Amino acid sequence: MALVDNQAALNSVYNYFLTAYAPTNPVSRYDTHKKSELRSVYNSIRKQSKESPTYIIDTSSETKAFAVGVKEGARQFSNVISSLSSGEDNDVLSRRVASSTDDRIVSAKFIGEPSGSQDEISFSISVDRLAESQVNEGKFLPTDDRVGLEAGTYSFDIHVNGSDYEFQFGVAADDTNGNLQNKLESLINRSNIGVIADVIHENGRSALSIESTATGLMPGQNSLFRVSDESSSKNSGAIDYLGIRDMTQAPANAEFKLNGVERSAFSNTFTVDKQFEISLKDLSPVGESVTIGLKPDVESLSDNIHQLITGYNEFMNRTSEYSGSNVRTDTLMSDMWRTNIAYKSGLENMGITLSDDGKLDLDEETLKERLSSGDTGADVDTLKGFTSALMRKSNQISLDPMNYVQKTVVAYKNPGRSFSNPYVTSIYSGMMFNSYC
Repeated sequence: MALVDNQAALNSVYNYFLTAYAPTNPVSRYDTHKKSELRSVYNSIRKQSKESPTYIIDTSSETKAFAVGVKEGARQFSNVISSLSSGEDNDVLSRRVASSTDDRIVSAKFIGEPSGSQDEISFSISVDRLAESQVNEGKFLPTDDRVGLEAGTYSFDIHVNGSDYEFQFGVAADDTNGNLQNKLESLINRSNIGVIADVIHENGRSALSIESTATGLMPGQNSLFRVSDESSSKNSGAIDYLGIRDMTQAPANAEFKLNGVERSAFSNTFTVDKQFEISLKDLSPVGESVTIGLKPDVESLSDNIHQLITGYNEFMNRTSEYSGSNVRTDTLMSDMWRTNIAYKSGLENMGITLSDDGKLDLDEETLKERLSSGDTGADVDTLKGFTSALMRKSNQISLDPMNYVQKTVVAYKNPGRSFSNPYVTSIYSGMMFNSYC
C-alpha cells in the first residue's frame, strides 16, 4: 500500500513539474542530434574542463537566471543560424525560401533539401474549408449571482486523447458564477491535457467554454473530447449547471484542392512532398487558387540576412536584460562585438552596421542595391564567414554560460596530471533548469 501511495505522490510531482516548468517554445528539429554530434559536444566539454581551475561560483538567484537565460538564448540563436543552412555541406545562408502568391490565404515554408531542379518546383492550392477544433460552450449565467449549487466538493471527468482526467473543486456558499467559472478555467488550463478553457463575458453574463487544442477527426471519431460526471467520485451536477456537457462546435478536417485534386488534412498545417510546410489561413475565393513555389536565389539570400539579423538582435536584447554584481553581461557583449568587428568592412558593403548598443542595423536600400548589382561574391563570402563565426560563438556560450559569471578560483589543476570534469559547465544551466528532462 505504501508503495502505491509513494508512486502516486511521485506521479503528482512529475505532473506538476511538467505543467509548471515545461518549455513554452516547442523544441525544434535542430535540437536533435546524431551520435557523432553529441560525442563532439561531450569531447569539447572534456577538453575545456580538463585544464580549467576549480571555482567557487556564486549561488544567487540572479546568477542562476543569467546562466539559464543566456544558455537558452544562445541555443535559440544557434537554431536560427542552423535554419538558414541547407544541404549536406551545411552551407550557411543557402536556405531556399518558399513563395506564396497570397500569404493571407496560404503561407508556405520550404523544408526540403537543395537540388538542381528546385526552380521548377511549384503547385497550386485552393482552400475550401479550414480545419476546426471542438468547442463546448456553456450557458451564459449572471456573473455576479451566487452559484446555484449546494456548497460542497464537486468533480467531473474530461476524456481526451484516450485518457480520463478527473477535476475536483469546491463550491462555497458565497461563490458567484464568475468565481466558479474562473476557478475551473484556471484548473483546466493548468492541467495541459489537450483542451483550453476560457470564460466568455457578455452584458453582465459569462459562460465557460472548453476548446480542443487539436483539430480534425480521424475515421470513426465523432468528438475530440467528452465532459461527463456520471462516474464522478464527488458531487455531480456542475457540468449540467454550467452547460459544458454538449458540443457547440464540431471538429472538422481541412479540405482543399492540390493541383485541382481534392485533399483533406486533420490540421491547417501540413507538409507537401516533404518539401513544403503549408499553413492554411483563409478560404479561397471561388475559382481562384494560390501558387506555391520558391523565391529566386537573391530574394532567398535577402530573407536569410533579415532573419539572421533579427535572431542576433533578439539574443542581444535577451542578454542585456540581465544585470547584477555577479554576472558579466558586458564581457559577453564585448565578445560578440569582437566577433563582428573582424568582418566590419564586408558587412558595411552589404548595408549591415554595428550600433552603439551592440545590435546590428540594416540599410535596406544598400542591401537591395548590392544584391541587384550581381557582383556580391566577396561580400557574400564575408557574410557567410561572419555567420559561421556567430554559430561557433553561440555554441561556445551555450556550452559554458558560467564563463560569464563571477567566480573565485579555489585551486589550479596540476599540469600534465589533470582530469576532466565534464559536468562543471552544467552548473545552474543544465537540463533540469531549461525543462529538457
